[in-house]
Amino acid sequence: MTYRIKVINPNTALAMTESIGRCARAVASPGTVVTAVSPSMGPESIESHYDEALAVPGVLAEVAAGERDGVDGYVIACFGDPGLDAARELATGPVVGIAEAAMHAATLVGRSFSVVTTLSRTVGRAWELAHRYGFAAACRGVHACDIPVLDLEDPAARKTVTELCASAVERDGSDSVVLGCAGMASSCAEVSRETGVPVIDGVTAATKLVESLVSLGLRTSTRGEYAPPPPKRYSGLLGDFTH
Repeated sequence: MTYRIKVINPNTALAMTESIGRCARAVASPGTVVTAVSPSMGPESIESHYDEALAVPGVLAEVAAGERDGVDGYVIACFGDPGLDAARELATGPVVGIAEAAMHAATLVGRSFSVVTTLSRTVGRAWELAHRYGFAAACRGVHACDIPVLDLEDPAARKTVTELCASAVERDGSDSVVLGCAGMASSCAEVSRETGVPVIDGVTAATKLVESLVSLGLRTSTRGEYAPPPPKRYSGLLGDFTH
């Protein structure tokens, strides 16, 4: 059976999208086709509530395109999980955010985890999601490396992230580390070697989770909140979103 998974990087940084795609394809089963995309509109990186809000229309456009193309499931590859609820209203198959997937996975390999994220201003959002997903008690701490998203591939940045992960494990007494940005995905194995604990990258965790849900024939329930949105017209720049 061949499954089609679309990994949506909500920002428009194509180099980051390519890296995310490589990480996702590396863990996908042989019969799964993974396509990584960036929207044609939106911010270059997502580092604020403003960025996140402006990223959502592009994410939804990619989900709508995926529905026309027969995609089986979707990964939203930004740790804020932007547009996750709205995407579930549009998609026939499952939609999983990388923060959601990573936190779930962390609780399956230990009783506690630490999150290492990018800028300090995103710490509150990570805590908000931990509470929303029911993992606040397991989350021992959220730590910011204060490195912008687009600088994470720099070797010096990777070293800083690795050192912060090791420090977080010792400081929090946690059993694992959750990497709090899709741009950290390629650092996962390196950080795990250095810290000696399980390190969870949400891109790969979400890819495998979507793949599993699809193979089990499980879709988002449309009984209530995630039913398709009622038809209506949208105006101005959102005119193409009329359905």
